[in-house]
Amino acid sequence: MSMPQPNVTGRASLVGAGPGDPELLTVKALRRIESADVLLYDKLVDPRILDLAPAHAPRIDVGKRCGRHTLSQAAINRLIVAHAQAGAHVVRLKGGDPMVFGRAGEELEALAAAGVVAEVVPGITVACAAAASMAMPLTQRGYSRSLHLITGHGADEVLPTHDWNALAACDGTIAIYMGSRTLGQVTQRLLAAGLDPSTPAIAIENATLATERRLPGTVADIAALVTAAAVSGPTLVLVGRVVALRRQDAVESAMTEVRSRAA
Repeated sequence: MSMPQPNVTGRASLVGAGPGDPELLTVKALRRIESADVLLYDKLVDPRILDLAPAHAPRIDVGKRCGRHTLSQAAINRLIVAHAQAGAHVVRLKGGDPMVFGRAGEELEALAAAGVVAEVVPGITVACAAAASMAMPLTQRGYSRSLHLITGHGADEVLPTHDWNALAACDGTIAIYMGSRTLGQVTQRLLAAGLDPSTPAIAIENATLATERRLPGTVADIAALVTAAAVSGPTLVLVGRVVALRRQDAVESAMTEVRSRAA
């Protein structure tokens, strides 16, 4: 079976926009954005990053955010292919890293099937950025020798299947992406699998932005804290003993840390 020949007139760059702060873009990401003919971006990409694209480049909001999609993934795939086949350098701009819960694999498959040349430009994923903003190691000898990235968001808002027993026994760091709506279910399963209820946990809303908010607690109470705080922005939850190592003074004045026992 013959494979489609690459389309030499246009190309696609799947670019990670990082966790939010434009200063956390990679140099390569900046260069690709500056050379874009068309920009297809997700809801979570900061407007200041969009402003880095050439004035002539159309900016197309494809609306991807946890639970809120303007376009289906199939429609997004078709848009990328169509613009590339028309000769454009298409920059598909995604929050964080394209290959971490970013569905970049599906887009790469569609581009390959259409014979469009494509590349992936990695970005800083939010787990790394959020931990760095708190001067908190994700792994540290004596505390955590593994890092586990999981999503709390599945199809039709159903909690995805994970090996809860393995996660509870890992003695590492668990980073829960897109989990604010299902956090109660996630923590219940971890506790039922044997995770110590006193294990430190912290929720970070709008990581790396001026509106960043932190909710420290334990795996037993973090879901209730997130609910009580009426969290609405993109939220990451970190669980593990390393959370206790965070530097509470490593925070800019514009950010707020909400104490777990404050009332």
